[in-house]
Amino acid sequence: MIRGALLIALAALLWATTGIVAKFLFTGTELQPITLGFVRLVVAVPFFWLLMRREQHQLRQSHHGSASLRKLGRKALLPLAALGFFQAFYQGSYLLAVDLTGAGIATLIALCLPPVLVSLLAAPLLGEKPGWLTILALIAAIIGTGMLVLSDMDTAGTLRLAGILVALLAAVVYSGFTLTSRYSSSGTPVFTTAFICFFTAALILFPVVALTGGFEGLESLNVRHWLMIVYIGVVPTCIGYVSFFTGMKTTPATLSSIIVTMEPLFVALLAWLFLGEVLGPVGIAGALILTAAVIVASRYGGKSGTGEKADAG
Repeated sequence: MIRGALLIALAALLWATTGIVAKFLFTGTELQPITLGFVRLVVAVPFFWLLMRREQHQLRQSHHGSASLRKLGRKALLPLAALGFFQAFYQGSYLLAVDLTGAGIATLIALCLPPVLVSLLAAPLLGEKPGWLTILALIAAIIGTGMLVLSDMDTAGTLRLAGILVALLAAVVYSGFTLTSRYSSSGTPVFTTAFICFFTAALILFPVVALTGGFEGLESLNVRHWLMIVYIGVVPTCIGYVSFFTGMKTTPATLSSIIVTMEPLFVALLAWLFLGEVLGPVGIAGALILTAAVIVASRYGGKSGTGEKADAG
């Protein structure tokens, strides 16, 4: 179990590097956030296709049937396509929030609020009754977010309202992703789910990037910038995902969900080390309150399926 927990912690650390590298790209190039989201998926999709093929082969060998896409009915494919829609929306909104604010505050808001929102929304949508601890977690999350915004205003010297609102939008979108994942527990294998989700997201983002002139920003990229993009597509997206699900096999779901909450804290630490983003005492307190709220929501807000983490970072 220790090895599994370490693998999940490694995944959280790798996911945390996404916002840091993205911020370097946005600062030094004309690359648009939505373009980075699309190119990241394009880099990752072939990797997940290979993993899906390997998964299908293993399932055939174990006589559990085939995970072939041809054998997936519309009832299974539609929710997976919906996950792709949410993933596309999340990619664009999260990276835009990083661009408009800082990697630390954008990630803390975008990733810490969803577990609390899901715990609350699961009651009317999935019949999971929220307890008083869940309601307290929501209140704590709101207070923690407010403290982060106040700290960011103090550090930046202005209210970066647009970036904070986009980060909140990313949180809502990821909550929809999680709820859809829970609702559509169709038994589709992990990497088949991931491939369909990311492939659908890439298809959705392609016309958006094309129509907004996003591909023009790629012309100014040098070799170092492309290496950063490949890094985001391979390391946090692919290796992080594999590390997470390998660790999930031997780690209890509750412990896994708590370890994953380390990702926003990793981002805040890395943003301080590499980007000079300082939260300040109020921001640090807000981050800790928000993290505590996430742990409570993850522990008492209902169990999450393995398909939920199709890439948070």
